[in-house]
Amino acid sequence: MRLIDTFLPPMHPEGRKFVAAFAGAALVLGLIWHPLGLAGLGLTIWCYYFFRDPVRSVPLRDGLIVSPADGVVSLIGPAVPPAELGMGPEPLIRVSVFMSVFNCHVNRAVAEGTVGAVAYRAGKFLNASLDKASEDNERNAIRLDLADGRQIAVVQIAGLVARRIVCFVQPGAFLRAGERFGLIRFGSRLDVYLPPGVEPVATLGQTMVAGETVIADLAAPGAAMMARRD
Repeated sequence: MRLIDTFLPPMHPEGRKFVAAFAGAALVLGLIWHPLGLAGLGLTIWCYYFFRDPVRSVPLRDGLIVSPADGVVSLIGPAVPPAELGMGPEPLIRVSVFMSVFNCHVNRAVAEGTVGAVAYRAGKFLNASLDKASEDNERNAIRLDLADGRQIAVVQIAGLVARRIVCFVQPGAFLRAGERFGLIRFGSRLDVYLPPGVEPVATLGQTMVAGETVIADLAAPGAAMMARRD
C-alpha cells in the first residue's frame, strides 16, 4: 500500500458530489466570514473521510464470514430474518454492526456466494443502535446463497442521520467475500443473519473492520488463513 493512502485514502465515487457541495459551501462561507469558511473546510474534510474507501486485506480461506461494515458490534442474539428474503420464520443468530458518522460506510460482502434476493422497504429513521431499528427503520435486505446451499442475510439499516441506502447489486450477481456491494449515508447499521447452527466468533462491543474482521467460521476453526488486498 502506498504511504499516501494511509493519510489520504481513496474516496468512493458516491462521495464526489457531496464533497464538491461541502467545498462550495465552505468557499461561500469564507467569503462572508473567515471563521465560517474554516468551519466549512473542516466539514468538507469530514465528508471526504466519511466516503473514504480504503483497501482491505480480505481473508481467503473458505468458510469465513467477515464483517460487512466498519463499526462496533452492538447486538448479538436470535432474531427472525426479514420475511421478504424468504428464509423462513425461524430465528437465526443476528450480529449487528453499528456505524457512527466517523466510520467508513462502504459495505462489503460477508462471504462468497450468489445474491438470491434484494428487497428494499421504506421505514422510520430511529437510532440505529436500538434493537427495534431492525423492524421499524428503512432497510435494504440481501440474501446471499452460498455454494453449499446455506444462506446468509445481510440487511442495510438507515439510522437517525442516514437518509439514503445505496445498493450496487441485483439478484443473480456473484460476490466474492469482501467485495463492495453498497453504502449508507450518514450513520447506520448492518445486520448479519447467520445460517442455522452457526455461532459467531465476534463478541459484543468488538470493533469490526469491513471485509477483514471475522464474524463466524463455517469450516473448521483454527485453520490457516491467507488474504488478498482489495
